Amino acid sequence: MEERLWTSQSFRERLPIRPLREYVTSAWIQQMGPQSPPYLRRTIPNGSTELVCPVGSIPKLVGPQTRPTEELLAPRTVAVGVRFHPGAASAALPMPVSELLDLELAADELWGGVAVELGEGIGAAPSPQAALALLESALVKRILTEPVAPDRLALEMVRRLLVSPGDGVRSLATSLHISERQLRRRCERATGLTPKALQRMFRFQRFLALAGADQPQYGNLGRLAHDAGYADQSHLSREAARLAGRAPRSVLRDCRCSHDHRASYGLFLTSALEYARSPRNAAA
Repeated sequence: MEERLWTSQSFRERLPIRPLREYVTSAWIQQMGPQSPPYLRRTIPNGSTELVCPVGSIPKLVGPQTRPTEELLAPRTVAVGVRFHPGAASAALPMPVSELLDLELAADELWGGVAVELGEGIGAAPSPQAALALLESALVKRILTEPVAPDRLALEMVRRLLVSPGDGVRSLATSLHISERQLRRRCERATGLTPKALQRMFRFQRFLALAGADQPQYGNLGRLAHDAGYADQSHLSREAARLAGRAPRSVLRDCRCSHDHRASYGLFLTSALEYARSPRNAAA
């Protein structure tokens, strides 16, 4: 792997290659410079599953989280990965996503020697960009050769949760013509999470995406809270404590760094626009 002598860390996302866009929201590279101090990487639950490969290791599947996590990254750390659309990870998995909740699983436990070979290929790649391209190519091959169709009703449920942050589970089940019990079961199987938990995560990710859009009106937490779908700023503060373990302004300070999250935030910015155009929100 090609090495640059820089003293900082970076996280860069981009859209996945076209054959993966039905399943994956973003592809990313995390790099730590050889002379960089250790970096505390904080993650916030977002409803997604990720396929991650630290260079020099076997790829791993990181299931959806229910709580914030912290990981100390050492100098010279390089990792590549992809983030699945909520509900779409089943296309690459031989089991329900619910079995990965709050877990990390070495990919060789699911894919055997193919995962080992992939890890070796990524370790020998000439650059992080080449390593990410290899990971994407392997994922395309897996999805196309062993296709498992995602639950289309669950995907529609995810879409509606994205654009309707205040809808209750009962109204969502009614609109999909299924029972609340069946909605919850299919949601957990496809995403690992309940509809209510997903709704909370999507709303908070919408808040982060809007704040990251760097528009002048988003210097005000009250405005951000409203546009993200919260009842008020206090509601946002309670959810920040639940999902991030910190106050909203503390979360935003961490987010205003050199990291590029535009690819994954695009999903939530689009949902924010749809929510803003909804008659109910416009009337409010």
